[in-house]
Amino acid sequence: MSTKVLVIDDSALMRKKIRAILEDAGFEVVTARDGQDGLDRCREEDPDVVTLDINMPVMDGLTCLSHLMTEMPRPVVMVSSLTEKGAVATFEALELGAVDFIPKPDGTVSLHIDRIADELVQKVRAAARAKGRIALRGRTAGRTASPRAATATEPAEAPARRSTARPARVARREPAARTEPVSGGGVPKGLVVIGVSTGGPSTLERILPKLPADFPFPVIVAQHMPATFTSVFARRLDGLCDLAVLEVRRSMPIEVGNIYIGKGDADVVVARRGARRVVTSVPADPQHLWHPSVERLVRSVLEHWRPERVIAVQLTGMGYDGAAAMKELHDRGGKTIAESEDSAVVYGMPRELVELGGADVVIPADKVAGQLRTWARKMAAEFAHAPA
Repeated sequence: MSTKVLVIDDSALMRKKIRAILEDAGFEVVTARDGQDGLDRCREEDPDVVTLDINMPVMDGLTCLSHLMTEMPRPVVMVSSLTEKGAVATFEALELGAVDFIPKPDGTVSLHIDRIADELVQKVRAAARAKGRIALRGRTAGRTASPRAATATEPAEAPARRSTARPARVARREPAARTEPVSGGGVPKGLVVIGVSTGGPSTLERILPKLPADFPFPVIVAQHMPATFTSVFARRLDGLCDLAVLEVRRSMPIEVGNIYIGKGDADVVVARRGARRVVTSVPADPQHLWHPSVERLVRSVLEHWRPERVIAVQLTGMGYDGAAAMKELHDRGGKTIAESEDSAVVYGMPRELVELGGADVVIPADKVAGQLRTWARKMAAEFAHAPA
């Protein structure tokens, strides 16, 4: 039985092109012209996956998504413009419960949508596999949705048969405009590295804010994501976390008190500058399929850090990026965590690590921060008087 996909986009050209891409890949496709029409079509067609544009008349994508996640949760892949404004809206969509996103190459109406055809097909397939884990998460996200002002294209009054109001959001502190690492935390005795892809933003938001301000190790994250999105994501996380969160755009000293997010469309690696270890952004290596590359990050850590002082975490994502390097880290005395299948949006990257025999523990995302706190404190105490 083929997977049914509902494509919601106000552009007839985009609906036609996305439909053709997905039908060529074997999906059954139905379409809708705006968010309100999309809700009606979703009730009629009961699709397995929805692709959803953000900027639409009558009912925008975020309002439509909040209704979908509350009333009839299912995997949703956002189709977003590759701009900072589009990135902000996309992260709100992920908070509401969307599984993943894919940026249009040329903005709202993309004449070159074929450039992302393979990625679109892969993400829709991954979303379909995640269908069984969406319902509870979607309902929870839908209840914690953030308010959003009506756009100029939305009607002055919502249709009487359906409210487009969205629940109030829990207040969070305003993100700081951090451009420098927090210093004064001392030379780190250990390091945490995290690899993550599909479903990563919402998963990281369940883990990183639980790390306290006195967490003894710095954290480096390789999240597969475009450059426009990683800068917005770092600012967003900085507003949630006690630790400082920075996007790595240049060489930065690795210091306690910081979480480093690898810049998108590039790779993030550990290197040495004199006697100091730094984290830096380097051009994407074409030998690796995904960027920032988890594999390349972990292998750079193995070159410059004692394995027994490193904790590596493999979270949700399709593919296998980082699994081989984390297995080597594990075999050389490092600690490794793989997210379990019951919490992973896509159980690809963590499963690869588990199947290689490279995971010390396999736990759901909600338990990762606790495991990190336990291990990091024990390791910090053990190596307190040893050279860095």
